[in-house]
Parts: sequence; structure tokens; C-alpha cells
Amino acid sequence: MLISKNWLNEYVDLSMPLDELIDRLTMSGLNYDGTEKIGSDQQLNLEVTSNRADCLGHIGVAREVATLYGKSLKVPAPQPKSGKQKIEDVCQVVLENPESCFRYTARVIKGVKIGPSPNWMQDRLRTLGIGIVNNIVDITNYVMFECGQPLHAFDFKKIKDGKVIVRNAKAGEKMTAIDHREYTLTSDVCAITDADRIIALAGVMGGADSEVSDTTTDLLIEAAYFEQLSVRNTARALNLQSPSSFRFERDIDSANLDWASRRCCQLILEIAGGELLEGMIDVGAQPKIPQPITLRFSQLNRILGIEIPRDFVPQALTGLGLTLLTQNSDGLTVTPPTWRKDLSREVDLIEEVGRIYGYEHVPDDAPVPMAASYRPVSDRVLDKVRSVMTAAGFDEAVTASIVPQPWSDSFSPWTDRAPLRSSQPMLGVLEKGSQNIGAVDLLRRSLVPSLLEVRRINDYRSNDQVELFETARVYLPSGGESLPDQPVKLAFVTFRDYAAAKGVVESIVRNLAPARKIEWDTCNFELLDFSRSGGLILGGQRLGWLGEVSQSGRKLFGIKGKVTACELDLAQLTSVAVLVPIHQNLSMLPPVSRDFNFIVDNGVQWAQLESTVRNAAGPLLEDVFYRETFRDEARDGAGKKRVLLSVVLRSETETLTSKQADDISQKIIGDCKADHGAVLST
Repeated sequence: MLISKNWLNEYVDLSMPLDELIDRLTMSGLNYDGTEKIGSDQQLNLEVTSNRADCLGHIGVAREVATLYGKSLKVPAPQPKSGKQKIEDVCQVVLENPESCFRYTARVIKGVKIGPSPNWMQDRLRTLGIGIVNNIVDITNYVMFECGQPLHAFDFKKIKDGKVIVRNAKAGEKMTAIDHREYTLTSDVCAITDADRIIALAGVMGGADSEVSDTTTDLLIEAAYFEQLSVRNTARALNLQSPSSFRFERDIDSANLDWASRRCCQLILEIAGGELLEGMIDVGAQPKIPQPITLRFSQLNRILGIEIPRDFVPQALTGLGLTLLTQNSDGLTVTPPTWRKDLSREVDLIEEVGRIYGYEHVPDDAPVPMAASYRPVSDRVLDKVRSVMTAAGFDEAVTASIVPQPWSDSFSPWTDRAPLRSSQPMLGVLEKGSQNIGAVDLLRRSLVPSLLEVRRINDYRSNDQVELFETARVYLPSGGESLPDQPVKLAFVTFRDYAAAKGVVESIVRNLAPARKIEWDTCNFELLDFSRSGGLILGGQRLGWLGEVSQSGRKLFGIKGKVTACELDLAQLTSVAVLVPIHQNLSMLPPVSRDFNFIVDNGVQWAQLESTVRNAAGPLLEDVFYRETFRDEARDGAGKKRVLLSVVLRSETETLTSKQADDISQKIIGDCKADHGAVLST
């Protein structure tokens, strides 16, 4: 917000040194960005936060200065003199979309004389970097920068039948704005029209067909309250920002429309002459009355950590425009002004008192009571997961939540329901080299396809050793009108093989729940190789799936080399996680190893065989290692394969004997034969 120092001095005495003023404003929340001398004036550049639209005018900033220094605020009280003719006789306003225009007011002035504005007004506008047009346009700009309320002046004779209609534009309608560019509008644009055409874009810019020119004699002065989102969407869609749209987007004070309109009319009558018609057209909702807020004095010390004099509190709040309703020894009750919509809670008042009193008075060691924050278990689990993954050499990825149909169909392990479709497809999310796979408009049901696309991109860039993981939500339709389930999943892709990826999963589980063991079952997804994949069970519940991507899967995603993918349910990991550190002594006794070479059918998966071995070995089992798979039809027959594995046995209390190890080995051999028809190779 650019401020003219000479102009500001009109509303509040600025006898204090400029450096001191800048320091006080900065400490109270209006950050200072610089000063520039323009003629005999000084331009102050202040940063106004989006919740302080009241400071987007000189009067608002003057109010801050007056409160900070305990000075009086001088605000004009415009009372323009009107003639006998009534505005209702010549003008009508129809409000068709009250959801985009909450309130619309209009006044009419006849017989004005267009010419240059006074030098004093031109000087102040030039200090703000505003171009000089003519006396009418300059006055509307002047009032806007004075109070923060945008205004617009129409050539009233160019408004057909004197009828103003506020409505949504029709798709494809065109309007030439006062910047003399033609804009094509959509049906969600709020427009100001007469009986025939659009004459302005609500809250953004006026139209060339109704702008004030040298031949203008009659004016319609618009002061309206347009909805924030409507103005923002119009300005961004048309790439047409203006000082007016900037203010409407930050929510102006609807109760200030009449003052701004009267102030504008008074200046026009004084500078350009003419006759103001009696009355004002006012359609739409009236301003809402703010609700009272109670401030307890005890909370000032609790929140700010310092004692603030009791008599200072009402002085600061009333100086900012709040109305004092009641006060006693415990606290006070006030009503915020209509221009302070950011004040709705007790803590808001505490902040106001603190910043006016001066945050510089709060010492660094102020005894502000604090309670230690508690991190949710899910966050702590996520930290451990990230630690394991990064230690294993993985980099964390962030991918889009919307995917194309082929990706969604390729892997959906958590649901069979059709994916949700977005009404706004994503553009530009696929890089050069992607397959022609149609629109990107489905909410993903798995993270794996997105990571495989990232793997493809890295392949394209000759980075085939990429290791990636992601933790994010997937979107599982729940049916009917209810919202989808949005569980958080962990997925990773690696150039390493199935066994190595399995070790990563086991490391995750071992870090979160050392006493838990993963159980494995079959996995039947076309994306994954049947013989080198498996389902994971933890604590009796589904944990996820892991496997090397099949040849058809690599072809779908355009991946040339080997890739292994995994997806896990973080909720299941969280449910079994033990976050209290656990110490376990290492056994000082020697291990005993046994190797097994089983001949089994091709359909037997490693996960099934491993599960049987673990159950057969019992509590003396320390680990099972997969070694190799090979086939020899000449020796073993068609449809057979050999699986070589190693078992490590150890006791924490005694040295195992050969007989104990042999007994466990025979149990393993017997159970594998019974469960899988496995024959020990000789």
C-alpha cells in the first residue's frame, strides 16, 4: 500500500519523526518497504496483510497512527447537497445475482463539467503512482485511496433507459474495457449491464462504452460490495488486475458504501459542479452487525507474558474503532467495527492490545506458559519409515494425485470399485516419452503407478539406478454419496530384485515392531511377476504387496530395465508399532546353519515356502535366506524348479547340538513336502 505523507497528515498529526513513525508502524504489523521523495511529498510503501483490508486506504492507516500515538483522528463528514428531482424517477437497479453482489448503491449527478482535477489532487495521486485522467475519474480514485472503497463513475446518458442490471455474463459475451481491449466472458463472471450490453466487470474494470469522456454531463456513481471469490476468479481468468479488484478480493467494508458515495459526490459537486439527485438506490443485503467479544484481563498476561495497564486496554480498543459495551475489574466487552472482520475472538483482541502497546515491550524471556505439543503416533511412525527408507538409499518423491485410466487399471490392490473422476483434468503432468494414455482425470487408488512413471522419466534421462519412495493418500470410493476413504500408503520402486526389496520391508517392520514377523501369501496382479511377488500379512491384517514388475507392466509404463515395486498400508504399520525403544542382548552362542535344495512345482512361490520353513523351525530359528532358483527339466521333469535356501538356528541359552539341528531340519523337510510336495534334492 503506497501512502502519501502529506495526504496522511490531513487525517492525523504527523509531527513525530518519520523514522520513529516507521518503526512504530512496523512493530504494529504494517511492515515498511521503503520511502521515495516525489516532489514536495514522500511516498511511504507499507506492506498490508490480506486480513487488514481496512488499511488499504489513508484513513485506515491514519487510524493506526492515531491509536499508536494517542492522537485524534480527523475523518471528513460529507454532506453533499441534493436537488429536488428524485433518483428513482430516472434510474433503476436490478440485482439478479445477490450471491456475487451482496449490495449495490447508486447516486446520480446531472450537469457536471469534465475537465482537469485540481493540482492538489493530482499531486496526491501522482505520489501514489496513479495516472491523471480527468476530474471525475481522479475523484473516484482519490476516494478509493482515501477510504479503501472502490467506486466507479458511468456516463449516465450511455446507460440505456437508466437501468442497471447486475447479473452473470452469458458464455461467450464480449466486452471492451476501458483499457480498450476486448474480453470474452464466461457464465461465472459477474457483470454490470444495461438493457442491451455489458458496461462493466463487477469489481474489476469499467467498460469503454460507458466510460466518462469530455462530452459527459450526467453521472451514475456506483459504490458496491462484490463477493471476494467472484472478483478474484474474474480478475485471474482475464488476467485483468486493478486497484479495485485488489481491494474487493480482500473483503471491503459494506457499511462504508454510503460514506464513500457521499464523499465522492461532494467532491464532484465542489470540483465539477452539477446537481445531485435526491436519494440513493440501495439494493441487496444490509451490513451484518458484528457480535460482541469479551476480553478477560487475566488472559493478557497469560498470552503476552507481560502486565499491561488496565486503563490502556479500553483506550487502545476504542482508538481502533471498537465500541465499549461494558467493563469491570475482570474484563470488558466490545463490539468490533464493520471494517474489522478479522476480529471475532478474545485472542484477536489480545493481539490488538499487544501490538498497540508494542511487542518491543515483551522481553525475550517473558514467562509465557506453554504446554508441550504431542506428536501423533502416525507422525512418529512416518518419521521412522522415512529414516529406514533414506538409510536404504531411497529418495522421497512427491507425485500427482490424478492419473490416467491405464495407470489406474494397472494396479488397484485396495479396492475393486471404479476410481473417482475429477471434473478438472490435469495438464502437463506427463513428460516427453509418455505413452498416449488419454486424459489425466482419475483420483489414484495406488501410489505405485505414479512412481513407475517417475522411474520411466529417470530411465529416459539415463538414470536407471533410481530408488524412490512416497507416502501419500490414495482415494478409495466408498459408494453412494459418502466421501471416499483416504488412507495413507507407503510405496517404493527400486532397480533391485525381489529379495532385496523384501529386505527393505523387513527392515521397516523390524524398526517399528521388532517382535512381529511378516507372513507371506500369494499375489495375483498382472502388473507383478507371479513367481517373484507376494502379499504381506502383519498382525493378522493385510499389510501390502511386493513384487518385481512383469514384462507387460514394464511395457505399459515404458520401462526398459528391471524394477521392483511395493505398496504398504501405513495404518497397519501404525497399529503394530512399538515406539518405546527396546533393547535386546545379542546371543554370545554360535549359530548353526543348514542348506536345503528343494524340488517343487513352478507354481510354488518363495513366500509360501518361506512361511512353511519358519513355522517348522520354531523358536530356534534366527533367519531364513533365499539363495537361488534354477530349472533342469532333464533331471527334475517339466514344470519343476529347484529352490536353494539357508536356515540359521541359534539359542540364547545353550549351544545347539547336531541332533537338535538335525531334528529341526527333518521337521522342515517333512512340512515342506506335506504343504508343497517339496522333495529334497540329493
